[in-house]
Amino acid sequence: MSSVLILGATSDMARAIARAYVKVGRSVILAARNPERLELDLVDLQVRAHVQARSVGFDVLDITHHGAFLDGLGELPGTIVCVVGGMGDQATSEREVAGAELVMRTNYVGPVALFSEAANRMATRGTGTLIGISSVAGERGRARNYIYGSAKAGFTVFLSGLRQRLAQAGTEVRVVTVLPGFVRTSATAGMTTPGMLTAEPKEVADAILRAESGGPETIFVRPIWRVVMAVIRALPESIFKKLRI
Repeated sequence: MSSVLILGATSDMARAIARAYVKVGRSVILAARNPERLELDLVDLQVRAHVQARSVGFDVLDITHHGAFLDGLGELPGTIVCVVGGMGDQATSEREVAGAELVMRTNYVGPVALFSEAANRMATRGTGTLIGISSVAGERGRARNYIYGSAKAGFTVFLSGLRQRLAQAGTEVRVVTVLPGFVRTSATAGMTTPGMLTAEPKEVADAILRAESGGPETIFVRPIWRVVMAVIRALPESIFKKLRI
């Protein structure tokens, strides 16, 4: 079976995704800026399943070397999952251009550059799957995280356009957009999140495997988010701008 490349592999979601793939017999390549942090994860994966697992260094912000990074993997993986992201601090992004730029480069520019390079190679091959973790924050801008939300909105639109382009080109390359909503991870520890709107990392992983197996190419991990965001998008601006959500 083809290998799976997971970008941003040190997060809780990425770990759950890797475990889900090795459970079905797929070999995995874990990519992160500090691959030495992945040693225990590799041991865990190798104990869980007798499949190949390795780690590689990857910096999503170093876009001039994305092509060389893919070349260094050897055979192009069958599936690439981008879990790269970072909300940053909205207040800092409002005060400092550099802070806003980092959020936008991390959540949009870097992932788009890597996926664009990978998509061209998959299109030449004719097959493959690109899976991008976006965010419901990109469905409508909110005061508390609109820099992050705008970057994720851009990533969602990019994935949609890429999906259409590859379909019209007659390839069998799938492009999947994942909208997790709240996820119970170390990054959200200490935050109060609504139980019915908060997914576990394993739910995200299971939704990704279903999507790759032929499910919808745009998925809300918890379906209730589709309803929630439809309501939020439909609110008149005069009402929406008064809400503290």
